[in-house]
Amino acid sequence: MQKFKTSLSFAVAAAVLAAAAPALGQEVKLGFLADVTGPIAGFAPGMVDAGNLAIANINEQGGVLDGQNLSSVLADSACDGGAAGPAADRLVNTEQVVAIFGGYCSGATIAGANGSAIPGDVVMISPASTAPAVAELNDNDLVFRVVVPDSIQGVKAAELLLAQGIDEVGVTYVNNDYGSGLATAFVDAFEAGGGTVLANVAHEDGKADYRPEIGQVEASGATTLVIYGYENAGGGAILNQAVEAGSFTQFVGGDGMAGEALVANRDPASLEGMILTQAAPAAGPAFDALAALTESAGQDVNGTYVTTSYDAVFLLGLAIEKSGTADREGVSAALREVANAPGETILPGEWAKAKELIAAGTDINYEGASGTIEFDDVGDVAGAINYFVIEGGEVVNKGLIE
Repeated sequence: MQKFKTSLSFAVAAAVLAAAAPALGQEVKLGFLADVTGPIAGFAPGMVDAGNLAIANINEQGGVLDGQNLSSVLADSACDGGAAGPAADRLVNTEQVVAIFGGYCSGATIAGANGSAIPGDVVMISPASTAPAVAELNDNDLVFRVVVPDSIQGVKAAELLLAQGIDEVGVTYVNNDYGSGLATAFVDAFEAGGGTVLANVAHEDGKADYRPEIGQVEASGATTLVIYGYENAGGGAILNQAVEAGSFTQFVGGDGMAGEALVANRDPASLEGMILTQAAPAAGPAFDALAALTESAGQDVNGTYVTTSYDAVFLLGLAIEKSGTADREGVSAALREVANAPGETILPGEWAKAKELIAAGTDINYEGASGTIEFDDVGDVAGAINYFVIEGGEVVNKGLIE
């Protein structure tokens, strides 16, 4: 009988310990609503890799909450609202993710938010959705982004061209939330500053022949062509065919056209002097910290949206840790607490430090590799815009648009 009692005591103690500790391999899922196919497929792998690097850094330093690992679940939104709806639905309702990193394209973010994330009380952070329409979502404070919105980029691009004496332009934009939002911001600011938009023509991705759209701009008499589209889709095809037409003396593009692929896939001499605008790259200790992490992982910190992608996922991890639970509820409020001042500064990769401070009840303030992250009332961040010029076959950073 005594032996039975002893065995029973051990069994009860083991059960208590099992209940108190997380199961081995227990995971907290983050959804990656990523446009791995479609017009920004060239950017997406580096963004996914940066997000997974943030997860790896967190797991290497103890994981979230009581030692659980973060894991990513990928769903392809294809930079398309029609594809993003079911992709987000799978993440929210089948995979039961706690939060979502993404979408990347603005239309994918809007479709995923309205269709599944907002009804499911799931926080989304986009590293790349720049359309002003994202800020207009009735989102219950669930949709955030760490990229500078086009309401800023378009205005700064207009100011830059006017300052350089370019006061007449033709515009073509991809007919989606990103293109129309950026074009509207640019056109409004350009005309308000005294410039003239001679033509403003929408284009659809996926066509082989853009001569009709180019012809409309040519017929207006414009010699400067502003292209708000995607380099490896309609925007890039328009650029190629416009160069062949020889009717334009100046080309301008936004962040969807930016990147080394622009010159790698074309004769750089034909693009000499092309102007590009993009959110300003960060500098300082936070950027340097991520640069060291990406170098160790064989990644490129200067890749398109790499810094914003890392920041988005690391912030989601911090928010889950701050909320104290893997439940969806509370992530939104916790996100603002870990991102916005005041608090002790946390740099990329400093998970163990953050975890210790949160456990002690100390406020933290994550300083992003992409720049200072202070979410405003609609979940946006302020930021600066750089411009680049193609010179001698290279994309040369000319610094901030003042």
